[in-house]
Amino acid sequence: MNDALQPALVLNKVVRRYREGDSYLEILRGADVTLWPGQAVALVAPSGAGKSTLLHVAGLLEQPDDGEVEIEGLRTAGMADRERTALRRNKIGFVYQFHHLLPEFTAVENVMMPQMIAGLRKPEARLRAAELLDYLGLSARGEHRPSELSGGEQQRVAIARAVANAPSLLLADEPTGNLDPGTAGRVFDALMALVRASRLSALIATHNMELAARMDRRLTLHNGLLVELP
Repeated sequence: MNDALQPALVLNKVVRRYREGDSYLEILRGADVTLWPGQAVALVAPSGAGKSTLLHVAGLLEQPDDGEVEIEGLRTAGMADRERTALRRNKIGFVYQFHHLLPEFTAVENVMMPQMIAGLRKPEARLRAAELLDYLGLSARGEHRPSELSGGEQQRVAIARAVANAPSLLLADEPTGNLDPGTAGRVFDALMALVRASRLSALIATHNMELAARMDRRLTLHNGLLVELP
């Protein structure tokens, strides 16, 4: 990878622990990783190993107990909550196993929502939302509500919403976990196309080893540390 590029994400000796009675349960014990633009990285590990915790810390949803999280070169450990929230809104997109679309709004309105929250005017937000849905093969489904969409379509709308504000980092937690294999493959293809086209950096937690094998790198969590897999 070209060293002149700015990493989208750096985790430097990240520690995360939770109180359990009179002691602590250490989930992350000094996790290190660097993610580069345009790179899709799979995070594969057994349930309970700390994948979701790692994504929450990387996405600034949780503070590490020690170590540093850098987003595009910005150190976040000393940031106020307001600064972390702004950085998360502008630089990080999230996709979860369940789509979490707002049921009362159409697909295009769901994709418009984060843009308008960020201050974009409604006509511009609608135009970008329509372009993203078209790119993901959903141009004919924009005015449909989530209940009128298939599971794969709902998840593609969720992906469009996650990248609507042009983040540099996409974090996905089992994004195809609720889908049948054929639909999962199509959703994954759409996700990878966006990563390549927009130079996103993506960290994707998955149990699907076939999909993991198609990504640029594979990581696992072992004893609270990130380990690169062949």
